[in-house]
Amino acid sequence: MRLPDSQLAVLEAASATEATAVDRLADTTDLKPESVTRAAFDLRDDGLVTITERTETTADLTDEAHDYLADGLPEIRLYRAAIDAGADDEAVELGQLIGAAGLEGPEVDIALANFARKGYGQIDSGSVTADLDADPDSDPEADALATLADGGSVDDADLLDQLERRDLLVQHEHTVREITLTDDAVDALMAGIETAETIDRLTPEMLTSGEWEDVEFSKYNVEADAPEIEGGRKHILRQTADRAKDVLVGMGFQEMDGPHADADFWINDCLFMPQDHPARTHWDRFALDVPPIQDLPDQLVDRVESAHREGVGDDGDGYHSPWDRDFAEAVALRGHTTSLSMRYLSGFAGADIEPPQRYFSVEKVYRNDTLDPTHLLEFFQIEGWVLAEDLSVRDLMGTFEEFYAQFGITDIKFKPHYNPYTEPSFELFGTHPTTGEIVEIGNSGLFRPEVLEPLGIEADVMAWGLALERLLMLMYGFEDIRDVHGTLCDLELLRETEVLQ
Repeated sequence: MRLPDSQLAVLEAASATEATAVDRLADTTDLKPESVTRAAFDLRDDGLVTITERTETTADLTDEAHDYLADGLPEIRLYRAAIDAGADDEAVELGQLIGAAGLEGPEVDIALANFARKGYGQIDSGSVTADLDADPDSDPEADALATLADGGSVDDADLLDQLERRDLLVQHEHTVREITLTDDAVDALMAGIETAETIDRLTPEMLTSGEWEDVEFSKYNVEADAPEIEGGRKHILRQTADRAKDVLVGMGFQEMDGPHADADFWINDCLFMPQDHPARTHWDRFALDVPPIQDLPDQLVDRVESAHREGVGDDGDGYHSPWDRDFAEAVALRGHTTSLSMRYLSGFAGADIEPPQRYFSVEKVYRNDTLDPTHLLEFFQIEGWVLAEDLSVRDLMGTFEEFYAQFGITDIKFKPHYNPYTEPSFELFGTHPTTGEIVEIGNSGLFRPEVLEPLGIEADVMAWGLALERLLMLMYGFEDIRDVHGTLCDLELLRETEVLQ
């Protein structure tokens, strides 16, 4: 019998009495695992080996899990702090225990979510009582993490699933194949097997020389495993952004661009947002410690300041609140791309502002929000405005219905709203395709005279800011925007999600 080198090597390394895994055979033969698998399938077809398969799950700990291995799970740290503070006898204020346990940021919510679940005690109205009979030294989740960190295995599938829900590990399923020699293989090895010189590819030289007629080609097994290669591709969020741009260009809009970090003047002052508005404090904006932007157009600054102090028109009254040019020149990350609209409508960006005009942008904005399934610190906003005579709310609503219809969304709802810079104003809502919940997807309105008159605009301007991530939720059914980008991004979900066209 004559066999290729790889097949003979697998036969000599395998056993007739013990199933041997492909990875182990690969180490023994110095072949790649995929080469061993290919050879094994060929040998199986010839009746020389049997192949058994099973699915095996492995777990990789996350960085967060390694932090907890060093410091302890947040709920255990809270429990120990509670016991030390005497919470087994009398309730102790939660704030006192948080500091004593060294809990910071998200660890606080994690500790609160798991403290009562594990029977460590109760939390009621900001006070904590601890159960003295609880045993944190035998915490199943902490023990499982320690076992996995030491290279051991955990057989409790429910426990592993719980740790995965807590983002403390990632489970991977893979197929394990094991090879066993048949009696025919043993007989063949005892009789002696010769090495067959085989060729795995046809070359131009072999064709021209005629050598191909005298060589033995390797057989190809299309059922054999091959290494899985995940090629790169454009992120689904960027694909949706590009599609939104294409839709708006098709509707006659031109694209705007501009700085992510800008003067507060363009971000808020031009929008008739009072400088003492809560949204302009450090609680909502990201101020940058950089030199101010001082090349603001002086005449426009004067007109905007006048609108803030005195209003515009016969009935205008303004805010009568503090207005400081230094604050207007201060630099922050833009909280909305309306800063671009102000630059373009003022003519400062060099745009043609003779009506009619349509402009848009699909760019990132930055807000100091609390992270949750629908809010991030940075996200994409679909900004747009139309400059024309005699615009009405009907024009604005019709624009939205046309835009969202391009994405298969036809159930847009509108609700009146208040904005300092538009009147009338309304919010937009859509229905989540999976949960059926009503999701806010944008804000809009017609710019007030206090915005337009300082800019020198005499026609009407309708404008909006729509959330690209919320559009993604309505299109694909995502329930948590952290699944699609950021540190918690679910790569498998992104790989498997079909791109809608």
